[in-house]
Amino acid sequence: MDIELRNMGLDPSIIDHLHEILDFSDEPEQKVHHAPSRAYVREKRAMAATPADVKEYPSSYVFVVDMPGMKADQIKVHVGEDNVLVVSGERKREKDKDVVKYVKMERRLGKYLKKFVLPENADTDKITAVYQDGVLTITVEKKPAPEHKKPKTIEVMLAGTGSTMHA
Repeated sequence: MDIELRNMGLDPSIIDHLHEILDFSDEPEQKVHHAPSRAYVREKRAMAATPADVKEYPSSYVFVVDMPGMKADQIKVHVGEDNVLVVSGERKREKDKDVVKYVKMERRLGKYLKKFVLPENADTDKITAVYQDGVLTITVEKKPAPEHKKPKTIEVMLAGTGSTMHA
């Protein structure tokens, strides 16, 4: 559909606005019953287009996510019940006061999304997120390793007497 509209001489920014308003997928609609939903396709694309690094340190996990052009209040970080860390945000086109025609548009717009399954030793009560220079850094502390319990001897009581039995 884009190609047809572009061939008609419509400005690319108008086509982008139409996509945003009408929520078109970039792929032609599939008539198959088992085709993925548009929301699924958008989410999959957003995850693929959001670059991230994951680092493990002795006491923490660090997730570094590129989200250029975002403001800190536009970014959401949360951990779901299934222990999945979800990072999301959306960068929209800035509204120009004057009539503008884009000659070239390469900067990324749209949804940023990344999901990470946290390991069992991640302490979801100790998470920090810092955003600077277009990069979001999330630190998830590790739970302390369980202490090795020392063997313990249990005394066996003699039923009804309250006294201990020695072997």
